[in-house]
Amino acid sequence: MNQLWTAAGAAAWGAAELGGLQSFLTEGARERIEALCPGAATVLVAAFPYYAGEEPGNLSLYCRGEDYHRVLTRRLEGVCEVLRERYPGRTFVAGADNSPVPELAAAELAGVGHRGGHGLRIVPPYGSYIFLGTILTDLELESTGPAAGTLCPEHCGACRKACPTGALTESGCDVDKCLSELTQRKGELPQAVENQLRQSPTVWGCDLCQNACPWNQKAALSPLPEFREDLTPSLTLADLEGLSNKAFRKQYAHKAFAWRGIAPLKRNLELREKDPM
Repeated sequence: MNQLWTAAGAAAWGAAELGGLQSFLTEGARERIEALCPGAATVLVAAFPYYAGEEPGNLSLYCRGEDYHRVLTRRLEGVCEVLRERYPGRTFVAGADNSPVPELAAAELAGVGHRGGHGLRIVPPYGSYIFLGTILTDLELESTGPAAGTLCPEHCGACRKACPTGALTESGCDVDKCLSELTQRKGELPQAVENQLRQSPTVWGCDLCQNACPWNQKAALSPLPEFREDLTPSLTLADLEGLSNKAFRKQYAHKAFAWRGIAPLKRNLELREKDPM
C-alpha cells in the first residue's frame, strides 16, 4: 500500500474506520456516503503537497497551479483502479473536497499529519501546504492513527497573530471571518469587509496564517508537476477585461479560482484600485 500511495504522489496516507467519524457526520452526509459506497466501512486519506515557492503575486499559493480538484481526482482514481484489481467486488470512491467525508477529522483519525493552530494539517517536510483527498471503501481496514502528540509548537500562536480578521481563536476558525472565505463571496460586501479586502495582499484566498507558521518557513517544494508548472501568480483587471463569465470560466477552467466565476475576482481587484476614503 505504501508503494501505491508513493507512486500516486502522496506525501502521507492513512486509514480511518468510518465508525469513528459518526459524530462528525450529519444525517445528510450519512445518506450520501451510503449512496456513494453502500456498506462503507473505511476512509483512506492522503496528503498531496502543493508548495511551489514564494513568487510574488495576488493569488493564494493553493490556486496558482492546476485545479487541485482535478489533480487529486485524477491521482486518486489511479489508486482506486489498482485497489479494484487487488480487491475484486469491493467499492472504492475517490473524493477531493467534494465528498461527504469530513477530511480533516478523517485525517486526524487516520494519523495523517498533525493539527496546526490554523486548523490545517501539518505534514513535514511540506508543512501545511497540502491538499487532502479521500477514498471511501467497503473494505474493512483498521485505523492507522490518530498520531500521538503534535508538531504544532505549543502555545506558539503565530497563525492567530497573523490573522487580520480575528478568525482564528483557541477554539478553531470562524469561517464567517476568514479572509480566504471573504474573498470568495459573491455579491456586495459590508463596508468593513471591503476595507479588509483592500488591505489583503491577495484578491483570492489568503496565506497569512500559513506564511506565519514555523513549520512552513522551510517547506519543501512539491514534487507534483501539476502544482509546479503553468503557474498563475497574479491576475489584473486587464486580464479580465472584455471577458464574459462564460469566457472567463473557459479560459481559466483548469484553475481553482474559476469556480465562482469572474464577478468576485473582478470586484476584489476593483476594490484594491479604489481609494478607501
